Amino acid sequence: MMSRGLLLLRRIVRQLWFRVVAISLFSLLALAVAPLLAPVLPQEWEDRFGRDAVLPVLTILASGMLAVTTFSLNVMVSAYRTASSMATPRVYRLLLEDTVTQSVLATFTGGFVYSLSAIILFRAQLYPPGAAFVVFVMTALVVVLIVVAILRWIDHLSDLGSMDHTLRLIETRTCTSLQARKDTPCLGGCCGTSAPPSDARPIAATQSGFVRYVDMAALNARADEAGVTLYLTRLPGEFVLRGRPVAVAEGADEAFCEEACDLIDIGDIRSFEQDPTFGLTLLAETAQRALSPGVNDPGTAYEVMGRITRLLWENLPEDTSATKAKADYPHVHLPPVTAKDLLKVSFPPIALYAEDAPEVMAWMETSLKALEHHSNTAMTEAAREMRRSYFDAQ
Repeated sequence: MMSRGLLLLRRIVRQLWFRVVAISLFSLLALAVAPLLAPVLPQEWEDRFGRDAVLPVLTILASGMLAVTTFSLNVMVSAYRTASSMATPRVYRLLLEDTVTQSVLATFTGGFVYSLSAIILFRAQLYPPGAAFVVFVMTALVVVLIVVAILRWIDHLSDLGSMDHTLRLIETRTCTSLQARKDTPCLGGCCGTSAPPSDARPIAATQSGFVRYVDMAALNARADEAGVTLYLTRLPGEFVLRGRPVAVAEGADEAFCEEACDLIDIGDIRSFEQDPTFGLTLLAETAQRALSPGVNDPGTAYEVMGRITRLLWENLPEDTSATKAKADYPHVHLPPVTAKDLLKVSFPPIALYAEDAPEVMAWMETSLKALEHHSNTAMTEAAREMRRSYFDAQ
């Protein structure tokens, strides 16, 4: 289980600005190394590939990369807004983590910073004579990287912002989240559905928002030291108000409650890390928008339900009532995410918008019938119960 510090680091790494800054700093470092390599190069190389050979190329790169970067940013924002309007506004945050777009824009920006900085250093006569050949070789490498980035960008633009790309992106992240919960039921803690002891001390949330991440390893270690048993009352993805209990602790003092609260991340928006229902919610919202009168696109609803059915069929967390494996964090108890919870956020929101679309409801009935054959008995029972509630009464 990832610690909270590593989680924050991963969130920073996934942001666009981080990759842009990292490649820009790397380009500046390369220019700083150039004078150190100049003394070991033969003089004839400098005569052939001097300032007159490299400065025109740098000038072209500086002007061209600025225009390409600006144009690419406009394309990215337009594509992301289009995807958000077609699917759900919450997918915008997921699109911002697209690694291909980040790498391409970072390469363009790094090329601009590199060429402009090299021109400044040459004009200021801060480079020794032999450094021009080193910069020439580096510039050739930068040109190759830019060409590769342009080819990747052209290929990526053919799919960027489309419904297929958006749904595939949501499904991939949802699959990862479901698989993580399947591998570590109850986040590695003790699965329990019973109420905590009545004399347990409440751990109040310090702010209102969604529970985003629980540092299970740190909580368990702190509870073990203090001889405390912790019961989470709010799972990742659930909303809690400031001052309301996010967990309760048996045998804890006030100091432990303050430390435990700091290990539970609460924010304004939900995240995928420990919330397997978030991706299913985004898929359901996409189908809802497709079924709205202004869009009227039942085909997207069919595809969404197909993806939801595939996710639940292939990545369903284990039935924790039958799980006998020893918990990795025995001092932390929390309720499991059940098959009924997953179905509740998947199909009912779509059914709400599909009341006047019998063909969509027929597809939903087919999906629920398929899930009734799942090897997990909890999913079988939950799918059968939902199908009866929607279709047997008709």
